[in-house]
Amino acid sequence: MSIPNFYFERGSITIPAAEWNENTQLFLSHIFKYDQRTDQYRAEARHYATAMLSLHKNGIAYKDNIKQFNHCDFEFTDKSITPRPYQTEALNKFRANRSRACIILPTGAGKSFLAMMAIQKVKRDTLILVPTLDLLEQWIEVIEKTFSIQAGRIGGGVKELQNITVCTYDSAQLMMEYIGNRFGFLICDECHHLPGPQYQFAAIMSVAPFRLGLTATPDRSDGKNAYLNDLIGPIAYEQQIQQMSGVYLSDYQTHLIEVPLTDEEDKEYRHERKIYTDFIRKNNIDFSSHASWFDFISLCFSSEDGKKAFKAHQKQKNILKTSENKLKKLYELIQKNKQHSILIFTDDNKTAYRIGETFVLPVITHHTKSAERKEFLNKFKCGAYPILVSSKVLNEGVDVPEANVGIILSGSGSKREHVQRLGRILRKGKNKNAVLYELISKNTSEKWQSRRRREHSAYSQ
Repeated sequence: MSIPNFYFERGSITIPAAEWNENTQLFLSHIFKYDQRTDQYRAEARHYATAMLSLHKNGIAYKDNIKQFNHCDFEFTDKSITPRPYQTEALNKFRANRSRACIILPTGAGKSFLAMMAIQKVKRDTLILVPTLDLLEQWIEVIEKTFSIQAGRIGGGVKELQNITVCTYDSAQLMMEYIGNRFGFLICDECHHLPGPQYQFAAIMSVAPFRLGLTATPDRSDGKNAYLNDLIGPIAYEQQIQQMSGVYLSDYQTHLIEVPLTDEEDKEYRHERKIYTDFIRKNNIDFSSHASWFDFISLCFSSEDGKKAFKAHQKQKNILKTSENKLKKLYELIQKNKQHSILIFTDDNKTAYRIGETFVLPVITHHTKSAERKEFLNKFKCGAYPILVSSKVLNEGVDVPEANVGIILSGSGSKREHVQRLGRILRKGKNKNAVLYELISKNTSEKWQSRRRREHSAYSQ
């Protein structure tokens, strides 16, 4: 009986059909399928560890031509940080689950240091996936400070592989078919992105036997967060904001402020709202279904009434985002908190730039160039800029520990977005008390949106 050879081929693992035998049929037929195009048996790369372990346990001889990752001894050279008890507990839970698990910790709780602890224990070439270039730079800084080694990077037009490499999810989609067998440990930061229709292939085309997912908010509106169990592993450890505030995170308060529209704004809002809601009712669109938004968009551009309804939908939202009284209240809050570091959050770039122009404030959006964004954040951290305005760029990942006041002027109904924005101001500081203000237009659809996004346990206190 021939010994099967296993190969890595463009994001999948293969066995030549001539080498498929009784043993592989018995132990691997649930993973591998025959590919008549190439006369091979083929499986997704993520099943590599399962396949190898199954053959090894049953004493079946095979040749592994797949593995290109190494055993590495990573030692901490930065002795200034010691693990917190919950980080040690989370690491132990991760290790107890065969080093394949998701860890849920709030923003500011030290997920990146926990990852460094895991890298030291797993001792394999490691690939870290991140959603943005800002996070890529932050991770590289942490790696190089922790281990005193050069970190690799893939993203932003750069491809440099090292024993520990940081890669954006976007680049991973393109590169994993070539480097999927190069790393034995896969870490997915903000792993709630991973089940997306494209990003999931970053995990599917990786052979990494060891996997760690990190996020503060795993839930997805499409329900695909359950797929994280297949792509990475089960949730092995979880802590919420309210469990850690006052000890490892700052104490905090949240204030919901309802602001009335002016008479003129209210009249225009009601008019546009009626056009929109009449169209919704006429077409029996139920937004409790995830697919219904796409149904709405499709219907909007298939008739004149639909186009009017879409314009009305946009107009009513724009009225609410920067109503006259909202801007007045924003000014009051800025004056009230002028001795603090303030982050102002909006739903879109247009609103962010309008606030920046109105109050002469620095604005960060996804259009902001990397060098300018870095300059703004550095000036915010040193106090030269006491206020930053952003749309969605600062929702996730960017480290702004100096902020202790957040003002939400507009946003979606997403619980994840809301708790991420709260997390931006919760990093622990000496005598720090964080305050989050949420401004909504009174007696409008924003009240329903606010109710949805405040369903997270962080707002139950």
